[in-house]
Amino acid sequence: MAKKNGDPVEYQVGARTVRVSSPDKPYFPDRGITKRHVVEHYIALGEPMVRALGERPTTLKRYPDGVAGEFFYAKRVPKGAPDWVDTVEITFPSGRKAEEVCPTEPAVFAWAANLGTFDFHPWPVRRPDVDHPDELRIDVDPPDAAGFSDAVRVAHVVREVLADAGITGYPKTSGGRGVHVLARIRPEWDFIAVRHAVIALGREVERRAPERATIAWWKEERGGKVFLDYNQAARDRTVASTWSVRGTARATVSTPLTWAQLDEVHPDDFDVLTAADWYREHGDPHEEMDATPFGLETALEWYDRDERDHGQGEMPYPPDYPKMPGEPKRVQPSKARTDT
Repeated sequence: MAKKNGDPVEYQVGARTVRVSSPDKPYFPDRGITKRHVVEHYIALGEPMVRALGERPTTLKRYPDGVAGEFFYAKRVPKGAPDWVDTVEITFPSGRKAEEVCPTEPAVFAWAANLGTFDFHPWPVRRPDVDHPDELRIDVDPPDAAGFSDAVRVAHVVREVLADAGITGYPKTSGGRGVHVLARIRPEWDFIAVRHAVIALGREVERRAPERATIAWWKEERGGKVFLDYNQAARDRTVASTWSVRGTARATVSTPLTWAQLDEVHPDDFDVLTAADWYREHGDPHEEMDATPFGLETALEWYDRDERDHGQGEMPYPPDYPKMPGEPKRVQPSKARTDT
């Protein structure tokens, strides 16, 4: 008798055989999307995903019971992982260390999907140097009152500011209402310096689009503007990778685009059932990103200028971080005024 969610099936992915249990288990019940669909999505997109995630420490965001169930972030290699799943040691802000999954071949994505992984959250570093990012990430995050079109408009300002800093940015949908802009950089700066560069770039975007964009950490200070989340550049902060399935009812997929395409699409255009076809038709617009790594010299000069001339230096870290050098008081402004 067949099992309720289907008998196990095996997929040949490169040199590996990946066994998938309960392939008909509902993962996105509103759309009839099953575990099988998610696994096959990752098999179809294995090549560009290795290009994007290869050699990177990667956190797995797992939904064992599908999108309607609880999820958790697996920051350590799951027990029972095959010996061909590579790992790498990373250091958390607390100083603790862990062995994290480090994808090196397409089969890793199918294996992880069998464990309920929807999205992959890679660090912006590669083995063997996991303390110096080679990827700059700017998270363009609209508030609840705004939408994707607002994020797109701010993302174009991000593109202009990056260009003025001598950097080429590559956009992708976040899978939600936001936009991620990525850039390849030389791994010559540590996490603190890269975060400072993102702060400086964000401040410049804010100056050019003051009515639309903000880097204010506290929501009460954002005024309904699109937030440039500079803390996504902090150690152990990540964004969903390109081609990652997101935990939305529609099973949207974070999809890399050209700047022209960004103006023509909607995030709902890309999901588990359509993303592979989009890739086959349009290719990977981020394929050339590795060809030219850029420097952060100009952005860091802007950071020093803002600190020297405008008194705009360090900004608050997330609440779970240890107190960092030069960081201002980590307290909500309205509460700080009350305390005073």
